[in-house]
Amino acid sequence: MKTKSLSKYLQAIVCTFIILNSQFSTLNSASAQPLSYHQFIDTLMSRNKALAAQRLNVQVGEAEVTAARAFQDPSVTVEYGNNSDWLIAMGKSLSVELSKSFSLGKVSARTRLAKQSLIVAGAELDDYLRNLRADATVSFFDALLARDLAAIGQEAWQNVQALAASDSLRHARGDISELDMLQSRLEAHLAEQEWNSRATDYRNKLVQLDALAGTPDRGTTAVEGSLGVPSEEYALQWLLDTMMQARADLLAARAGINVARSELQVTRRERMPDIDLSVGVSHNSEVLNEEAPAPEFIGYTVGVGIPLPVSNLNRGNVRAAQLRSQQAELQADDLEMQVKAEVVCAYNNYQAARERAKRFSTTLMENARQVLDGKLYAYRRGETSLLEVLNAQHTYNEIQEAYAECLHDCMVALTELQRAAGI
Repeated sequence: MKTKSLSKYLQAIVCTFIILNSQFSTLNSASAQPLSYHQFIDTLMSRNKALAAQRLNVQVGEAEVTAARAFQDPSVTVEYGNNSDWLIAMGKSLSVELSKSFSLGKVSARTRLAKQSLIVAGAELDDYLRNLRADATVSFFDALLARDLAAIGQEAWQNVQALAASDSLRHARGDISELDMLQSRLEAHLAEQEWNSRATDYRNKLVQLDALAGTPDRGTTAVEGSLGVPSEEYALQWLLDTMMQARADLLAARAGINVARSELQVTRRERMPDIDLSVGVSHNSEVLNEEAPAPEFIGYTVGVGIPLPVSNLNRGNVRAAQLRSQQAELQADDLEMQVKAEVVCAYNNYQAARERAKRFSTTLMENARQVLDGKLYAYRRGETSLLEVLNAQHTYNEIQEAYAECLHDCMVALTELQRAAGI
């Protein structure tokens, strides 16, 4: 009976192993919906809703340039006059007048302002793209790390599960105590829970990638690619020089100075009075009144209206525009200093990440694996304790995880360096 119950227990362990292993294999099945980095970025550029909304700012700016070229409409005035013609025969009149206000340089100033604002909108779109691509790249690297950690958790669970199955047999033969067998089972349970948690985190990362790409219903079940140590090397001075020309937010800030100056010019032009010109013609009928007769005639009028700009004595709006122009220059200078510091910090982080990656090697993990295999062999021969085997397993797991995280940090550091330099 004891052998029969042990056989059933081992069968249950094997079935559980097969089911869980098939579940994880489904996550990485190439036939299920794999996603490569280039596929992800291409989809992101075409399907991301926030990016589509940001692109509309450029189209709005183009429409505002067209709107700024609009001029004031002329006016037509038609008047009819009747000088009691039905009573005292003083005649009737009909006049038509065409008038228009002319602005001195206002349309050109507004058009220039709209064009400068369009340049800012284009630079802001480029800056949005820069940050979006960097954020998306980091998210993809996070998914790769989650996949690798899940794989490490699966391997750890398989090792401990195999150890628990072996200890059950050894306990049945009387080679080890019941406590060692129970300890193996507990460790296998904990390893299974840890693997399930990491597999769930991996699936959540895939859902987040689909949502970021604008395809939440895609159902991605695996990411393609691998983490590694980047080979790119940059000189700090070259990065600083490139940053001055490539950072879109710097270009937007510099264009913002021109916008502020154009706003000042518009403010000054708006204070200039408009000139009103008018041309009219009137037809007066014959006056048949006996006391004051008059023949039929056509009259012409030409007029010029110039407002008296008394309100221009208040220069508050001009002063405010001047201060905003100075403010834009100070903000651009401050942003340039911040960006320089950002590039230097990102460069230092990248160099430090690469140095940490160099300290890891496949030899280090191979040594940890050899230690684990040696402990397992010695444990099965009764030459070492279960605690030493578990410690060797934990050490092996930690080295694998640290190596995967180090590669992830290295690639993220490269992405942040390229983001900072505007590459």
